[in-house]
Amino acid sequence: MPLKVGVVGLRGIGNSHADCHAKDELADLVAVCDIIKERADEAANKHNVKAYYSLTDMLADQELDIVDVCTGGNENGSWHYAPTMEALEAGKHVLVEKPLSNCIHEAREMVACADEMGVYFGCNLNHYFTPPAERAKKYMDDGQVGELVYCLHRMGFPGGELTYGRARASRVDGFPYFHMKAFLTHPFSVMRYFCGDITHVQCFAGQPSFRRKAGDVLVSVNSIHVQFVNDSVGYLFSQRGDATFGLGGWWSIEVGGTLGTFCIENCIEKVTYWPVPGTEGAAQPEKLVLGTSPDPTVTESGITDFGETFPLRLHAFLKDVTNEVPRDRLRASGRDALAALEYTWAAMESYEQGGILVRPHPLPELKGDPEKEND
Repeated sequence: MPLKVGVVGLRGIGNSHADCHAKDELADLVAVCDIIKERADEAANKHNVKAYYSLTDMLADQELDIVDVCTGGNENGSWHYAPTMEALEAGKHVLVEKPLSNCIHEAREMVACADEMGVYFGCNLNHYFTPPAERAKKYMDDGQVGELVYCLHRMGFPGGELTYGRARASRVDGFPYFHMKAFLTHPFSVMRYFCGDITHVQCFAGQPSFRRKAGDVLVSVNSIHVQFVNDSVGYLFSQRGDATFGLGGWWSIEVGGTLGTFCIENCIEKVTYWPVPGTEGAAQPEKLVLGTSPDPTVTESGITDFGETFPLRLHAFLKDVTNEVPRDRLRASGRDALAALEYTWAAMESYEQGGILVRPHPLPELKGDPEKEND
């Protein structure tokens, strides 16, 4: 039986989520909610569902399985806490838009509450629910990457001095860490997905002079060096329209190991794999000219629309809840999103302290689900 879903927050992301739920066989979109009546009414008319103007009313009137929180706020996250906590405390499963919150203390409370209530709590970490990420993970699972050595991630909107315009939206302007809080959840979550927990963070950050001249306080250029729990190292470079990347486009992650390397480009478009010399299918070392690599395998997804990541990620959450997977096995959980925020806060602390090495705040321990434990 499809899961009954209510969406809270009907701006761009909320409407995208509502569209996905309306088309997914595992979901039954039954309600939409926004404090702006016109937004709720428009979405309700589109999907032929009931409109609400407060979450309290929606929870009282509907037998919901899932509340999908798509509110925004300052730094894209200050309106996540209240509706998420209300839905969790009502015993509902919750999917929340990233970041969990623009306040690390609120994010920790949200994860703790979901654990206490025994419900599923997920976050829209949609960047690794893609065919290229799936193929890359298979390379790893099949032993074709080997022991991890490094991870390089670049992410940023194309732009530059001539296209710059100061963001005047109240949720952005005047917040120096808007970019880091609203943006770094995605690259950090992808790095952790492939390489594991991060144990050390060092950050250097700043902004180009054209931002300073405009009175813009945004710390828009982030250079972050990390170490993973398996002793491999990583580097994350992000920027917000201050420059234009070359190879790899606006989004790329390269993960290299002792047996092979893969690179995903533009999140959903393609993945390339290079076996190390001497492995099966690769050229022998003596046949390689100095500085060359074995011929790669390129797998194109055939998808160029980034918007296709939303139905893929939402379907995965619906599938996990439908299948009643152990809560500690939920894909892209609130705990996973909290990890990305802990790394972000460590990066901000490092930057504020002149680039010192910072150990992120420890994550809550995974307790497991006693009702679903295998013998």
